[in-house]
Amino acid sequence: MKTIDLNSDLGESFGAYTIGNDEEVLKYISSANIACGFHAGDHNVMLETVKTAAELGVGIGAHPGFPDLAGFGRREMKLSPKEIHNLVVYQLGAIQGAAKACGTFVQHVKPHGALYNMASKDAAMAEAIATAVYAVDPELVLFGLAGSELVRAGEKAGLRVAQEVFADRTYQADGTLTPRSQANAMIHDVTVAVDRVIRMIQEGKVTAVDGTDIAIQADTICVHGDEPEALLFVQQLRKRLQLEQITIQNFGVGNHE
Repeated sequence: MKTIDLNSDLGESFGAYTIGNDEEVLKYISSANIACGFHAGDHNVMLETVKTAAELGVGIGAHPGFPDLAGFGRREMKLSPKEIHNLVVYQLGAIQGAAKACGTFVQHVKPHGALYNMASKDAAMAEAIATAVYAVDPELVLFGLAGSELVRAGEKAGLRVAQEVFADRTYQADGTLTPRSQANAMIHDVTVAVDRVIRMIQEGKVTAVDGTDIAIQADTICVHGDEPEALLFVQQLRKRLQLEQITIQNFGVGNHE
C-alpha cells in the first residue's frame, strides 16, 4: 500500500488581513507549512495555527520566506548564502518557540515562494537553507521540489528529505514549476488536478506543459492554502486518495487518517 503526505501552506494571514481558509483546510491535510512572519503571518496567527494543527494531529512545519510582506515572498531577492542561512535560522526559531509554547514540535521545513523556487535551481542557495535547517535541528525533514537542488542539498547535509509535487501547478519539461507570471501556471480544475496527482503517485510521471511526460517522485503533495479552490482541492484529493487505498500520513510520530 502506498503512503503519501498531503500538505498546505497556511498561517499566512496577518494583522487585519485574512488569507485562506485555514481552519477548514487543516481538517483534511496531514502536514501544515506555517508562515514564520517574513513573507506572511504574525505572532498571533502563528500561535493559533500551530495550536489548531496540533489539536487535529497535523504535522507542523516551518514555512520560511524572504522578508517581503508586500510581495508575499514571491519576488526574487539577491541575498548572500550567509544571509539566506541566517534568515532561515531566525524563522525556524520563531516557530519552534510557538510549537513549544503549544506543547508540540516542528517536524519539517518547507521554504516559501521565491526562496523555494530559486533554491530549486541554485545549489549555493539550496546548501545555505539545508545547512541552516541541520544546524537548528538535524531531525527536521526538508521539503523540496522533486528532483531539485534543494533535495540534493538536503541529502548532502544529512537531512531526511521529502520530494514535493504540486496538485495545483503545472510543470515545465525540465521538472520546474511554470512561473506564476504565465497564464497556464495554475490548475483550477479539481478533477484534472486530482487525476494528475494520482498518476504522479502511482506511475511516477506527470505531463509537462509541452505535452511531454517527465519522471517525478512524490513523497508529499502541496495544495496552496491561499488559492480560492484550496478547500475543494484538499477535500476531493483526500477522498480520491482514500478510494485508491493510498494512506495519508505525515513524517512525524503520528498520522492523520
